[in-house]
Amino acid sequence: MKTAQQYISEVKSNIIEVSTQQLLSAMLNPEVIIIDVREHEEFLTGHVEGAINLPRGVLEMKIHEHPSVSHHCEWELALNELANKEIYLICRTGGRSALAAASLQNMGFTQPISVAGGMMQWQQDGFPVIPHKA
Repeated sequence: MKTAQQYISEVKSNIIEVSTQQLLSAMLNPEVIIIDVREHEEFLTGHVEGAINLPRGVLEMKIHEHPSVSHHCEWELALNELANKEIYLICRTGGRSALAAASLQNMGFTQPISVAGGMMQWQQDGFPVIPHKA
């Protein structure tokens, strides 16, 4: 039997993981794709600029609805357009985003990227957090 931490460590050895600084640099590209996989209530507490919220529990079923590919009427076309793009995934501490990256990788996405340390590290580094607009 593996603990959750052991399992996540194993998963992290098979995915791409970047620092919060690397995400901040990637955000210079206006077409960067950032998906916050935290639960909606967590997302409402503040998020990375440009991130959209697709909780880990529905990510695989809703990724084709990402705004960058929403112009496609067919989900297969949307998935194909996203398949080779860098997709940055962020959560609270980096565990759920690692699992999400592995899941997307298993679906055929070539560049799902987990942000190490998640929002906790992002805030600790002093990077900007966008508050939820009521």
